[in-house]
Amino acid sequence: MDGVNKAREVRVSWLQVEAESDNQTAPEHKCPVLCDSLHSSVQDKENSPMMRAVLCAQVCKVYRFQTEDQRWMLVREQLSETPLSFSLPKQLLSALIQEHTSRVQQVKELGDLSPHWDGLRHDVISHCNHLIGCYREILTELNKRSAWTCFKSCSSRSNRYLQFVPTNLHSQRMMVTDPGSTGVWYEVITFGAPSDHHQAFRHGGLGRLLSGHSSVSYSQEESYRARELLSCVAQLQPLVFGLADELLAVSLELNMSRLQQVLDSLTQQTNLLVHTLKEELVKSALLEIHNQCTATSNSSHVHSNGLVCDNSPASQDGPQDVVRRDVYDEEEWDRVWANVAKSLNCIVIMMDRLQGQEEHPREPRRLEKPEAAEDKTSQNTAPSSSSLFSWQEHLLPLVVTFRDCVREAVGKAQVAMTFVILQGAVATTVGQGPAHIVQRRHAVFSQALSAVTCGFMLKLYGGLEDAGFLQQLHSVGILAEFKSLLSTNGDEEGILEDMEVGVADLSDVAFTITKAKTEEDLLPMLTGTWGNFVVEVPLPSENFGLLPQRLKDGCLIRVHPVHFNIGIDHQQSLAERFGDSSLQERVNQRSCEQLRAYCRLLRDMLPQMAGDQSLSDLLASLDRNVHTRKSKNVEVLWIAAMVCRKVNGVRLTSCKSAKDRTAMSVTLEQCVLLQQRHKLSQQHFNTALDCMRGTGCRMENVQKNVGSRKFAFSSVQLLTFPKLYRPPEGSYGWTH
Repeated sequence: MDGVNKAREVRVSWLQVEAESDNQTAPEHKCPVLCDSLHSSVQDKENSPMMRAVLCAQVCKVYRFQTEDQRWMLVREQLSETPLSFSLPKQLLSALIQEHTSRVQQVKELGDLSPHWDGLRHDVISHCNHLIGCYREILTELNKRSAWTCFKSCSSRSNRYLQFVPTNLHSQRMMVTDPGSTGVWYEVITFGAPSDHHQAFRHGGLGRLLSGHSSVSYSQEESYRARELLSCVAQLQPLVFGLADELLAVSLELNMSRLQQVLDSLTQQTNLLVHTLKEELVKSALLEIHNQCTATSNSSHVHSNGLVCDNSPASQDGPQDVVRRDVYDEEEWDRVWANVAKSLNCIVIMMDRLQGQEEHPREPRRLEKPEAAEDKTSQNTAPSSSSLFSWQEHLLPLVVTFRDCVREAVGKAQVAMTFVILQGAVATTVGQGPAHIVQRRHAVFSQALSAVTCGFMLKLYGGLEDAGFLQQLHSVGILAEFKSLLSTNGDEEGILEDMEVGVADLSDVAFTITKAKTEEDLLPMLTGTWGNFVVEVPLPSENFGLLPQRLKDGCLIRVHPVHFNIGIDHQQSLAERFGDSSLQERVNQRSCEQLRAYCRLLRDMLPQMAGDQSLSDLLASLDRNVHTRKSKNVEVLWIAAMVCRKVNGVRLTSCKSAKDRTAMSVTLEQCVLLQQRHKLSQQHFNTALDCMRGTGCRMENVQKNVGSRKFAFSSVQLLTFPKLYRPPEGSYGWTH
């Protein structure tokens, strides 16, 4: 990709500079244009190794706009692709291949299972092998394509090999330089709404497809703990049984101290076994097995290997009969593992009494008397042969009972932990539905992950000298605010359902900051497994040194995603009049609550950053607008964006392809920021807006995607758009 990281400057005519009108009335504000030169400091910074790790193939335009006080501001608009479009999906695919390969190995190691559970294992293996094959094929193709591009155009959104790559992902950045200031950056990540266009939306999106699939889910930590417990029990049971047999054998020897040593070893290992069996996970798993047996006692299931199994308690049990009653006593497991300790205690008591009888044969005994010895012996003196026979005779039934108790407890624990491992595998594979639904979810997540990582890295780079922001990262986490302009009619309803799930899945993602090995080794690295992914963002040593100690120590930075959607096109008009907007209402109301929760957490942890009244007023206004039935209420989007910027969040904007409606939204947001924060003259607001839309970076994006310099709107469609979302005359036409 030679030259892929070089900014492409687009220049038009030169507008009069401020120096020419120091004592004159400002000239008529014609369409502002790009300056012939840029500050070298900006160019140098944008070409630094850090920025090259996240941005490439930049298109820049620089404008001058007049302010309310008749002065001029310099505005640099920059649209950049990102290498993360391909690098993160490739890492995710590799991680998923490894995870599913490991899961196949884990369930294969469970040994002999009942027919029903063996059928589930076959289902999991078949499911995983299908995904592994698909993901390897996609990864091979991405490795080829990423050698020459870091961009997926909207015309390729249905390409099966590009499912995991975000559509039209860009960083839209604006730097504003007021008279006397050094420049302020504003960023929005734009990309096509994360969705699986390859599988299309005939049956809806993930929100609908996942609604009929649910199962008991165990976390990665619980599955790992279950494997540990199985391994521990597998080691301890034969050791305990061996020591019990040795105790019987040593009872025939002449050395009493040796007998005590074996008993001490048996006690120690049994205590370890009991401690292992007391795991609360075993108890909860046994209860869940009973609940599943009860719920599915009259049904059957056809597994992927063709086996038809009755879902009855008897058919679902593992090595032993675990639960076969209508009412399950939750305390039964406590009694089972306690019986192991009690049966051992009986052996210890018997040993004490038998030893006492050898030392004091005339003392009354509560246990059955062994045959009396002729001579009194000390602890290290050999007892008579008749007495030796009595010891083994009394110990044997107790040892048999002890072994039975251990066998019962270990058997139940093995069944419970096998259930946890198998159910964890089922929940993350067949429990989420057929393989194509799981693949769809992974693909949608991949697109959202690439976009939010790009936004986080830019936010981090811009805030390295902001102590409050860095403290916010390790204390509260980062807010990611997604704004979408999708209708709730037709295919876009399915796209919104995909995006709803993909954004929600980001709540399981965390970032951590690491020290880069070299100045060029700055691409983020993905680690972990599904539901526990961590993105490692490397920084050069001089930048890493600016971090607080907690971030240097690898503190996880949690992602708090929220998603607000307002449809603005003619399809939304149809949905509001003849269809259903409940999906949009649900998404917005849930996100409003999540945004409130994040701001409360921020206020509690860092009151100096979120304690002012203006934030509370914005949240109250957002809540009112979210719960108000109003057609195309774009106020929801603007207020949410204002809250996001106020709390240092990452801003992301989407429509179907991030080309047309997204262009209207981003340019409007830029001009509103110029007006509210930099005093853009009201009389020049519309001129600036039309200029950015007609000749700015977003028009370059349209041409890059479809080869035409016109937005894909018709005059009739635009009549249904909110007024400020309409492009200037001559810049649109249904030509795509």
